[in-house]
Amino acid sequence: MRAYLIRRLLLVIPTLFGILLVNFLIVQVAPGGPVEQVIAQLRGHGGEATSRFSSSGAGENLASRPMPIREDASKYRGAQGLDPELIKKLEHQYGFDQPAYVRFFRMVRNYLVFDFGSSFYQDRTVMSLVLDKMPVSISLGFWTTLLTYLISIPLGISKAVRDGSRFDVWSSVFVIIGYAIPAFLFSVLLIVLFAGGSFWNFFPLRGLVSENWQSLPWTAKILDYFWHITLPVFSMVVGGFAGLTMLTKNSFLEEIHKQYVITARSKGLSEERILHGHIFRNAMLIVVAGFPHAFVSILFTSALLIEVIFSLDGIGLLGFEAAIHRDYPVMFGTLYMFTLLGLLLNIVGDMLYTVVDPRIDFEARSV
Repeated sequence: MRAYLIRRLLLVIPTLFGILLVNFLIVQVAPGGPVEQVIAQLRGHGGEATSRFSSSGAGENLASRPMPIREDASKYRGAQGLDPELIKKLEHQYGFDQPAYVRFFRMVRNYLVFDFGSSFYQDRTVMSLVLDKMPVSISLGFWTTLLTYLISIPLGISKAVRDGSRFDVWSSVFVIIGYAIPAFLFSVLLIVLFAGGSFWNFFPLRGLVSENWQSLPWTAKILDYFWHITLPVFSMVVGGFAGLTMLTKNSFLEEIHKQYVITARSKGLSEERILHGHIFRNAMLIVVAGFPHAFVSILFTSALLIEVIFSLDGIGLLGFEAAIHRDYPVMFGTLYMFTLLGLLLNIVGDMLYTVVDPRIDFEARSV
């Protein structure tokens, strides 16, 4: 196991390098970079993104100057007529005065020591931005994943054991509802019903905690936290439990009809012992395999609309805004951290295989 774990950890390095390289190459050909946005601001067509640039104070000395006019051509769209010296200063400010390969390897070198630089549009480092918004995403991801698995696995096992019964039929109604209603649409329904929309006003509509949270006693802090997180987490659980429930049911149904189960029954073993002693560890392998992907998906992608609807400033919203405004340090910094976390969680998933079924020996596999 130790040798296998070392090999998997070493494989993380080229995988991270390849992912960063592919995304870096895509960004090089994507239009609308930070230099183009400042050029648009200089010409009076900056829009929301360049307004953010101006309000952050970055490059204010350039944007506030009178616009020099030249007839020289430029590689940037909309830059015709601007002073080439101004364009060079913008390129130097954002680091685009260096060749692409130099910028890439410098980025990789800095990322090895977790130096992600500073945001183009906010006067803060990427790490401070991520750490500031991480509690929201961790809260949503952890509680959603925990509740989804606690609900889906027992429900899926019960549906498999009672396949075709009334319980299976009626529980399928809730599963179908979970499939049919997206999480963001269900969150809107919860707001209308329970957050002062048109009926009751039981739950708060914005934020992870109340404004006076710091002054509350520790018991009140815990209650206030769960009071705020209830509706966002519940809407995400309803939107995500259906798939895992059916995956668990189908996995157990497949194992129930295999020959070794029939043999165990012929030997007089009880159904409970067959289920927990034989079927469980085989059927749960496919469920365990999907845990890392499910957690990363919930943590960094599925929560985006939920964060917007409930005014939760988390990682999903940060990454989305960085992509829209071409905030490359934030884009690549979060990509690096999330990819690294996902790769490490995949290794954790492999380790969980041996917990569910101790018979699995990764060392015996040929490499």
